[in-house]
Formats: sequence, structure tokens, C-alpha cells
Amino acid sequence: MIRFSIAVLAFTASSILAQDNGILGDDLGWVNIRDVAPTIAIELRYATSNNIAHRPLYPFNMQPMIRVGVARRLIEVQAILRRRQYGLKIWDAYRPRELHAQLWRFVPKNDYVANPNDATSSMHTWGVSVDATMVDDWGRPVSMPTDFDDFTPAAMLHYIGRDPLIRTHLYLLQSAMARAGFYGLRTEWWHFTASDWRRYIPAELVKTGNAVVLSK
Repeated sequence: MIRFSIAVLAFTASSILAQDNGILGDDLGWVNIRDVAPTIAIELRYATSNNIAHRPLYPFNMQPMIRVGVARRLIEVQAILRRRQYGLKIWDAYRPRELHAQLWRFVPKNDYVANPNDATSSMHTWGVSVDATMVDDWGRPVSMPTDFDDFTPAAMLHYIGRDPLIRTHLYLLQSAMARAGFYGLRTEWWHFTASDWRRYIPAELVKTGNAVVLSK
């Protein structure tokens, strides 16, 4: 039995997803976020030294790839945030399995990084999860509970601090992601997985009735 349950945001996901928005092809296909949603900010942290490994794990030209159906949801999130003078920023999207295995060596804890030996492994490796934060209307980072790859209680899904601005920012991000059909992760406020992730994984790897790891 796979050991960890899905952490569900305390919001009701909208049944109406983003319209076509120029994305062609089947939901199960792959697309570069930069190509279909150029207003979404991209900073792939694993292509830099600003991550838990303190060195780049991705090649310098790594692109933010995601499944087409998930990209539609991200476009909806961006539209919601733009109405509030904010925007979405992606810290991680698709993650190659071999590079996920490297990350596991730095953080061999299932609360934070999915064991690469598990059948489904990380939802990032299937292109159905993103690590995301917010920026302001000028593309500048806004105050959030922690930085990326902060594996402390401060990074939990439910904010435990007392700063009202951080609480407001986090609520806005979480509510926008939930409206577009994403789940959150209990231990990482920045991690979100498409609620229909089972569509993208071979049926033989999805065990009906069991909880599935939705970690990094």
C-alpha cells in the first residue's frame, strides 16, 4: 500500500476549466508553459544553485514542460490572479526521473520527496504537478511563508505564522489554484497537483482505493 494521502486544499475546485486559449492537441500531450502562457513567470530553481542541492540539477536550457490539460488549468489560475494585480510564477514543472532520483539523494524523506522506486514516483515526473508562487503586477516576488525547498514546519500548507500580508498572499494563491482544479501538499505550500492526475498515469500504476504519494 502506498503510504501517503493526498493533501486537499480547503476549497471547492471550479468545474469550469480554462477555455482552449490557443492550446492545440490532446490534454495528455506535452507543452512548454512559455509557449502557451507567456505572462506566467518562470524560474526553474533546479536549473540554478538556489535549491536544496546548492547546485544546478537541470541543464541550463531546461524548459518548463507540462501536460496540455494541466497547462489549461494554469492559464485559468493566471487569469484569476491577474484580476487581483498578481501573477503566477513557476519554480518547477516536469522533472525527469533521473534528476528526481538525484533530488531524492539530497532529501530522502517521503514527506517531501517521493521515493523514485515507487511505481508512480513524483507527480512532477508525469507532468501533472507544479511548484508555484506569486509575483506582483511588476513581476516582483511577494511575501510568502518561506522560500522554495524550505523543509521546516513554516512551509506547511496551512500557514502557522502571524503576518496578515503573508496569510492573504497564500490564501489568494491557494484559492486560485483550487478554483482551477489543483490539490495542495500538506508539507509544502508551493506544491500543487492537478486533481485529475489519474488521467495521465498508466492505469496499471494507479491502485484504486489506495492513497498515492503526491510529493515532490
